[in-house]
Amino acid sequence: MAEEDDDTDDLPGLPPGTPFYMTPEGHARLVEELRRLWTEERPKVVETVAWAASLGDRSENADYQYGKRRLREIDRRVRFLRKRLERAQVVDPAAQTKRDQVFFGATVTYARADDSEVTVTIVGVDEADTARGRISFLSPVARALLGRRVGDLARVRTPQGVEEIEVLAIRYG
Repeated sequence: MAEEDDDTDDLPGLPPGTPFYMTPEGHARLVEELRRLWTEERPKVVETVAWAASLGDRSENADYQYGKRRLREIDRRVRFLRKRLERAQVVDPAAQTKRDQVFFGATVTYARADDSEVTVTIVGVDEADTARGRISFLSPVARALLGRRVGDLARVRTPQGVEEIEVLAIRYG
């Protein structure tokens, strides 16, 4: 059971071994999380577990049981982060030379059929945050936008059906 998260690392639609695209900022966040877990949080939990174990009966020792559970959670997350970072391909949007087309890292403004405008930034899977307008490069909208230019129309399959969107602006960095 503890290994199940390791087996779900490959995402639908991506062949095994495909790199995970990330922005430099997203990569730095994962590196920092891994550092914090491994060098700060894990040693503290190990110390608590060792102290709780020294008290004797572990079967009714809540500190020991919670500590062991937390240690397993940390170790599982560390394994996940190491695998993710091993496969990460960092793409700096500021280095994009073809700025007239939508690629990974682009911030795109598009018009919907109801004339509303939406602005999104295409980022890595681990960086997506729809509340902040950051969508995964694997999302239907991002896939429809990739490779398009200002004025191009793209068709997006939504739960309500197919929607046509128009690229209004593209920017990088």
